[in-house]
Amino acid sequence: MLASLIGLDHAVVAVRDLDAAAAVWAGAGFTLSPRGLHSPHMGSGNYTMMFGEDYIELLGVVTETPRNAPLRGFLAEREGLERVAFTTTDAAAGVAAAQAAGSAATGPVEFGRPVPLPDGGSTEARFSVFHWPPEAAVGGLRIFACQHHTREAVWLPSLQTHANGVTRILRVLVATADAAAADRLAGLIDSSVREEGAFRVVPTGPGRADIAFATAAAIAEKYDIPTPPPEGGAGLVLGTPTPRAPVTATGCTLIFSEDTTR
Repeated sequence: MLASLIGLDHAVVAVRDLDAAAAVWAGAGFTLSPRGLHSPHMGSGNYTMMFGEDYIELLGVVTETPRNAPLRGFLAEREGLERVAFTTTDAAAGVAAAQAAGSAATGPVEFGRPVPLPDGGSTEARFSVFHWPPEAAVGGLRIFACQHHTREAVWLPSLQTHANGVTRILRVLVATADAAAADRLAGLIDSSVREEGAFRVVPTGPGRADIAFATAAAIAEKYDIPTPPPEGGAGLVLGTPTPRAPVTATGCTLIFSEDTTR
């Protein structure tokens, strides 16, 4: 893996109405964090669903800023899985490594958000992120990396138990007719590609989710779901001891699968 990256950190689901989206995901059996508000220059708010080492983030625009222009562009077309983040242990070292490998990566960008605590107190979650440029999106999925300076403020034990039993993200599904998308991602994060029938799969790190590329029709056939949009994030395969039928929440299809990797 690229220097400082250790695997998939979280999946970002772009939504137009944060509170309405939170209600939909709660109805699917998830425990959600209180609504968060990012630093003013980000202009965004969120809800998170925390697992063991990764999480899902519902992200929406609160105030239009230059930083959220790509998010606004995506939401003008649809809601759904818009980007994924990789965990970086050092965002400055990570962006330097990406640039040394020939990418026009930018950052780090620093920001934070207040976090209410179960005991009635509050703290602040702080992050440093770096981004690969929009034109480096793979199969229509944008990528970036996130360094958590305050993991204890994000991975709160009270948020990590879910009624649907989900404990982790197993796989990110990307719909694309571009057979080279997986190779480009592997090149950007210094990973590899393995073939799984109609799918081309990029591992992101030990114990972390992989990212699988296939046509929308192949994804629909394998998981017995409605055909997703032809390009971009199609859905998430989630590990749970109680598998159930797939659901679609704010444009993101969720496949509840037994976690056989542990």
